Amino acid sequence: MPDLLSKKRELNQSGRYQHITPESAGWKYVGFDAYSLSEGDTHTFDAGSDTELCLVFVAGKADTTLGGQPLGVIGERLDPFERTKPYSLYVTAGDSATITAVTGMDLAVCSAPGRGTYPSRLIGPDDVGAEARGHGNNQRYVHNILPDDKEADSLLVVEVYTDEGCTSSYPSHKHDRDAPPEETQLEETYYHRLNPPQGFCIQRVYTDDGDLDECMAAYDKDVVMVPKGYHPVATMAGYDSYYLNVMAGPVRKWLFTWEEDHAWINSPVYEEKHSR
Repeated sequence: MPDLLSKKRELNQSGRYQHITPESAGWKYVGFDAYSLSEGDTHTFDAGSDTELCLVFVAGKADTTLGGQPLGVIGERLDPFERTKPYSLYVTAGDSATITAVTGMDLAVCSAPGRGTYPSRLIGPDDVGAEARGHGNNQRYVHNILPDDKEADSLLVVEVYTDEGCTSSYPSHKHDRDAPPEETQLEETYYHRLNPPQGFCIQRVYTDDGDLDECMAAYDKDVVMVPKGYHPVATMAGYDSYYLNVMAGPVRKWLFTWEEDHAWINSPVYEEKHSR
């Protein structure tokens, strides 16, 4: 199995520092790239005939054309830890988007199989649902960029904020069985950011049978790949966490099961303990 931790690399000529393909990850569906762009940099992203893209403006603004139609300058937040909702572009199969950075930019390019079922579109802040999850030291805040009730062929995209000293993607859950309505098989990437940026968080990826059990320190702009199993994240004192999740699989539905030993964290017992 390929290494599950993809460290941030030196920028290539296009400003890319993460490049994960289904082939490099050893799976079938999810691809992920991350770019650091300077003002004036221009890039065109072609979805290809059998791929769809979601371009997430993690930070920065760009003059944008989508499917040949100019959108003008889009983007708002200049740092993901502003915690405002992002701008994103859904690019359907066979279509393309061109962006010219008007500020420094952190751009995430999420990819998965596409059939061109739905048209390309701008996903603005008003299109992004927000919710708080968890209690006590298991609290996090979520922006649903491309959830399973929004139009796409394969991609599911969400960003999550977790404060220092808290856990996230917890209680441990998994989505590695193609068995709806109980569970769906979804590959997943975690693109990690830390504030301040010299920090790190801990992520464990493991299965019930112990066939996979890896624990990793993820630093700013690293990516963790989750081919199967449970995958909780723990933050460290002094450092807040942001991560962008990309998921895809044979069925576009986020259905998961909890690890039995830790499911009680969802119960009123835990809530009552932390409401005193």
